[in-house]
Amino acid sequence: MVLDNSVLGTGSAELLNPPPFAGPDSTSAGVNPAGGVDLDPASDAAIMLRVARGDEAGFNYLVQKYHRAMIHFLFRMVRNQAIAEEMAQEVFLRVYRSRESYRAEAKFTTWLYRIATNLAVNQARDTKHERSAPTVYLDAPDPESGTMPDVADDEPNVEQRLMREERMAAIRTHVMELPERQRMAVLMHKYQGMDYREIGQVLKLSESATKSLLFRAYQTLRDKLKDFV
Repeated sequence: MVLDNSVLGTGSAELLNPPPFAGPDSTSAGVNPAGGVDLDPASDAAIMLRVARGDEAGFNYLVQKYHRAMIHFLFRMVRNQAIAEEMAQEVFLRVYRSRESYRAEAKFTTWLYRIATNLAVNQARDTKHERSAPTVYLDAPDPESGTMPDVADDEPNVEQRLMREERMAAIRTHVMELPERQRMAVLMHKYQGMDYREIGQVLKLSESATKSLLFRAYQTLRDKLKDFV
């Protein structure tokens, strides 16, 4: 297996228009090794179990499915598009290298984002002294829906646009100033749509600890952004 631009490149025609995934046949349905429970053969977990048994097409399908979302997530973590793209490739390399150790005890995405989060944390710590002013677009359109957060229905006037830009700049700044775990939790919760349990699994926290972490993060943001409310 070789990960190159034909699979991971942001401009590849194959990625923009991925070939239809031939559904798994009934004889290769995934089995949860932890409990012996049959999985939906079309689920990510079942596909990943087949990847562990040598299914290269299944791996390419998972890469194509999550590549864009992974770049968005990593960009919000590391604040650099080129680095985010390189790290996304590294994430999928690690997924492939760890394929035989995969267990379908949690959602595939939880396992995937745990790998990505660990990689981003290590990268941030290694390059902390090199950081410049952040360029983060937390108000960028959602990759799935294309919608923008906090946009009024009517076309804003100049003053409203300026106020919105000022508010979004403040949000970007204060989110990135949160303690590391709070920042990661907010990004996963708000921008990846992950629930408390999933975030807790990524960060290795209980569900109650995850709720408390997010409560503190959002309370800090509310306090710092009270002038914009």
